[in-house]
Amino acid sequence: METFCAIRFAHFTAPLKVSFISTRTRLAFPQKLFFCQARFADSGVDGSFSLKLVSPALLAAEKEEARAVLTLFLKKQGLSPTVAARTINKSEHFVDHLVDRLHSVHKSRYLVGRELTTLEIREALIPYLEALLEEHEMFLVDVVESFPNEPVKEKPIVPVTKSQPSVDLNLKKLKAISRVSEIGTAGTLPPHIVYLLELGMDLDQIKGIARRFPSFAYYSLEGKIKPIVEFLLELGVPKSDIPSILNKRPQLCGISLSENIIPTMSFLEGLGVDKKQWAKVIYRFPALLTYSRQKVKTTIDFLYEMGLSAEMIGKVLTRCPNIISYSVEDKLRPMAQYIVSLGVDVGVLLHRSPTVFGLSIEANLKPVTQFFVERGYSMDEIGIMLSRYGALYTFSLAENLVPKWEFFLTMDYSKSELVKFPQYFGYSLEDRIKPRYALMKDCGVMLLLNQLLSLSGSNFDKALAKKIKKFHAGKDPNTSSDESEVEE
Repeated sequence: METFCAIRFAHFTAPLKVSFISTRTRLAFPQKLFFCQARFADSGVDGSFSLKLVSPALLAAEKEEARAVLTLFLKKQGLSPTVAARTINKSEHFVDHLVDRLHSVHKSRYLVGRELTTLEIREALIPYLEALLEEHEMFLVDVVESFPNEPVKEKPIVPVTKSQPSVDLNLKKLKAISRVSEIGTAGTLPPHIVYLLELGMDLDQIKGIARRFPSFAYYSLEGKIKPIVEFLLELGVPKSDIPSILNKRPQLCGISLSENIIPTMSFLEGLGVDKKQWAKVIYRFPALLTYSRQKVKTTIDFLYEMGLSAEMIGKVLTRCPNIISYSVEDKLRPMAQYIVSLGVDVGVLLHRSPTVFGLSIEANLKPVTQFFVERGYSMDEIGIMLSRYGALYTFSLAENLVPKWEFFLTMDYSKSELVKFPQYFGYSLEDRIKPRYALMKDCGVMLLLNQLLSLSGSNFDKALAKKIKKFHAGKDPNTSSDESEVEE
């Protein structure tokens, strides 16, 4: 006897959140479903089976087994573990359908009270899935998610080679882009796209998000996008910043507010993150709220290990929230070890200049260190410079350090001035350093490098005038005995 399956498969998609539901819910599927050609002539069953013969515990276990089989099957077709898991999360009805099929195929086993082994479950379901894939190819995931309803989709014109995951990925991107720009029967774009356009996004920007993160195209307006947007607005995020935040981290819309985002924020607030600063923090690094609690805790533990207090950690996360994204073992710890080798207190540098820890040891730190070593500075002096001005290591050698160093050599300062005031490299050569130095030289006096550059315009003028006055009074204009009298 032949048994006909009652589904028709359409497009591959990739929903966002992975959250398996353990409660068993029996669904009454419609009597008339759309048609499929997959046949199983050897089933020997008529499709009828009483669920009263199966205990609730066994039903729950079988559902988990069915999920596992479907997950493995999707991975075999080239889907990543994350995408496969997300698909399962939106396929509860289809998982129930697989369990129903399992009961039908193995009706005689249940009648005698024998549970199926994992191998038997796989042997029953995998051929079924293979037959469906053979018939519907790249459309498998859409109908798995849409079951028992038939999705109305146009097949992509690009052919699919099942052995090439990159082709599947390109198909998903093309479908996602098509979805966000698809004009419906009412002559309008999908509701969630209209909403995003009203927020200030443009269609090209939305297409770009769909290309990078195809799942975004399938987020519902009321269930995912609108709640997170309204939440951000309540935090004080300006409406004009919303497009940038969503563009940086579209995954934010797929994270549960009640189960993930709000608890994570509460946890970070307990460490000292200023509640009033959330709008700025999220704008700087919206991905912060998408990391798991364990990932956040791992970084926090490292910061404690480096000697930071809870209050200091809160300030670090407020100023540099993206530090959470760095791997502790692959990034932060090696960076800390290198900084210690320079004689610098890691905790102090973390507190003052956390952005340094996002740099590369090989590409940023070592070349800058070598630059100063070659110019006669000791490792102790370099350590002092880094401690006083962590941003020193963020500058480009060719575009910043080299030209400013070359000009410094023309100035009447000793090299030790840079150890005292490494912030020199943070000022504009053309707009600040050269004009002020030229003015100072024209006046025939000498200010400390710190005074020359760090004082505001009015205070600089006062300091310069004071030096000139002393010069005319017969005092050495190049002495700095009065530097403490200068208002800074």
